Amino acid sequence: MSAAVSSLGRRSVGQRVQDEPPAARAALIAVALAFLGLFLVLPLALVFVSAFSEGVGAFVSAITHPDTLSAIRLTLLTAAIAVPLNVVFGIAAAWLISKYEFAGKSVLLSLIDLPFSVSPVISGLLFVLLFGAQSPLAPLLALADVRVIFAVPGIVLATTFVTFPLVAREVLAVMQAEGSQEEEAALTMGATGLQILWHVTLPKVRWGVLYGVILCNARAMGEFGAVSVVSGHIRGETNTLPLHVEILYNEYVFAGAFAVASLLASLALVTLVAKEVVQWRARRGRTPLRPAPEVGA
Repeated sequence: MSAAVSSLGRRSVGQRVQDEPPAARAALIAVALAFLGLFLVLPLALVFVSAFSEGVGAFVSAITHPDTLSAIRLTLLTAAIAVPLNVVFGIAAAWLISKYEFAGKSVLLSLIDLPFSVSPVISGLLFVLLFGAQSPLAPLLALADVRVIFAVPGIVLATTFVTFPLVAREVLAVMQAEGSQEEEAALTMGATGLQILWHVTLPKVRWGVLYGVILCNARAMGEFGAVSVVSGHIRGETNTLPLHVEILYNEYVFAGAFAVASLLASLALVTLVAKEVVQWRARRGRTPLRPAPEVGA
């Protein structure tokens, strides 16, 4: 029944599209292509053209500069820590919200969305107030000889904060769409919570997890606002790739700045391709609904 209704819905939408005047469809397509060309394709093309404006040698020199290599290592390290943390939190939060009813559930959902509504710069300032030299925790951090602000831990904390809704939201949407029938069946058969999570839930939501990981990794590597506040812009120590691009551009090293920026642009393109592959695999692996058998059949 649901499959038939869905099929009718798709046919009705397709019929409405076919009823649109050709001029209206052509105008909408032209507007969409012009928008994409002006705000997406053209800027990306300019980045790569500017990166090679002084030749391949200048591009290679900018990419292999010690400060650039340090920024690449720090960016990869930050993503390697922030993304697994967000995966663990995202799966746990999605499991809790989708499988249980409890007081404060709406509050938890709002807190998960908090980084979407707070400017990344404000997020960085929050960590400065919490771990900076004038914070209440400063004496304890000094006693333990731990540096958070203007050091790698602050960069990791800020990046984790601004990216943690990405995995949680993707996994939560998939868990809510899949329902809890299989988990309930496994529970009645004596499976433990860990067995249900590992053998039932995770295989169902694996594409949502992978999709969230791709988005989280791209945001972690490209984060600028929050990281800029807590990093201190120390060359060779606390500069990630986006911060290194800003420094080169401010020093009028335009070819070098665009060369490093082309790495981030390439990451965006790889992320786009990976996202499309994951979506295609998810659609391909989804089993179509079959109509229920007739009574007496």
